[in-house]
Amino acid sequence: MENSNLKNLIEKYLSAYNTFNIDGMIGVLNENIHFRNISKGEVNSETKGIQEFRTLAEQSIQVFSQRRQVIKNITFAGDKAEVDIDYEGILSRDLPNGMKAGETLKLQGKSIFQMKDKKLILIEDHS
Repeated sequence: MENSNLKNLIEKYLSAYNTFNIDGMIGVLNENIHFRNISKGEVNSETKGIQEFRTLAEQSIQVFSQRRQVIKNITFAGDKAEVDIDYEGILSRDLPNGMKAGETLKLQGKSIFQMKDKKLILIEDHS
């Protein structure tokens, strides 16, 4: 039952993420949500709590005109799930790394989700 609850939370979160629905994303999060984005082994973004998460989410929707995370595989271990993700986003503005508005960013990575009190308490994105 825990796995199906966690899978349902993950699917709701990703559906809201893919449609830029910040309230939908927030709706499945524990008040004490801890979010980390890790690229090449280094944490490049981190939030603690709903308000910090909301601020980051509102900033990030300004970067993409479209974005989509697709679940490729899920492995459960207790109250955690490791999810293999295919990510694709179309930039809405130029980035400091040289990518230009209109270009497509494609990544494969994994996300770690942890559930507490029937909400997501941890989201860790690795690319």
